Amino acid sequence: MAAADQTPIGSGFHAKSTARDVVDGMDLTGRNAIVTGGYSGIGLETVRALAGAGARVTVPARRIDAAEAALANIPGEIEIAAMDLEDLSSVRKFTSDFEETGRALDILINNAGIMACPETRVGPGWERQLGVNHLAHMAMSLALAPALERADGARLVALSSTAHIRSDVIWDDPNYESHPYDKWEAYGQSKSACALFALGVDHRGKDIGVRAFSVHPGGIFTPLQRHLSDEEMAELGWKNPDGTIPPQVQAMFKTPEQGASTSVWAATAPALKDKGGVYCEDCDIAKLATEESQRWEHARPWICDDEKAERLWDISETMLSKA
Repeated sequence: MAAADQTPIGSGFHAKSTARDVVDGMDLTGRNAIVTGGYSGIGLETVRALAGAGARVTVPARRIDAAEAALANIPGEIEIAAMDLEDLSSVRKFTSDFEETGRALDILINNAGIMACPETRVGPGWERQLGVNHLAHMAMSLALAPALERADGARLVALSSTAHIRSDVIWDDPNYESHPYDKWEAYGQSKSACALFALGVDHRGKDIGVRAFSVHPGGIFTPLQRHLSDEEMAELGWKNPDGTIPPQVQAMFKTPEQGASTSVWAATAPALKDKGGVYCEDCDIAKLATEESQRWEHARPWICDDEKAERLWDISETMLSKA
């Protein structure tokens, strides 16, 4: 089994570094970036850091008015365009419009996502978390491939999660057509898929200057928790029964600006110039998990497996061909 090289490189940053720390002193003038979900949570802070360093950032948005309000006071060159990851026709429209500009795409950050939602379907019957977090982003990324190839050293960053630990891809039933739905297993599957997609992109792109990375941003309170009640978060240990946040969770969790740092690092760090296909956390390449690894850290073997990356690519292409 060939596998991604999960060896930390000693980036000089750490778990609580911010996105702006990562780009401090960096000039991204002339670079074009796309950040999905770039108008809330860590996506907003990702846009703030990239635009602040001079990049022209395009934010595809399902809710244009919400995006305009959130991004109104952020300095820099920021464009908002309509796109809904649950509607592949809108994904095609967005990517077609971007391609018509003729721009190179230097940075693509597949940041948007949903977590632990009730069982629902999108597209031609896809389980919603797999459909939004992985398949729609794959459709968008493939359509943007010509723009990535036009750049001089483009990078794609796929937001994975420590939740990948909950589940490998459910190879025999990824859309829960024959076994009971579990919202956390489905979320874990989708985040394993995001990591394997980045590995697959890197296989195909490294010889033409396109590198790809997957990222665990850390524990952060953002709108991603919209489907969780305070009671559920108390059961998970994220909150006290009264809704307050325990001190140990406050110490471990990150602010949105800290949560955006690893995405921005993977998208811009010169130290990653000749690397790719790896899973990153806390502004560094994550270690491959061992028996000593805590449940919230490191990369599990199934997201670093070249053969699984190719298997997922084939399955996903088949799913997308029917959409």
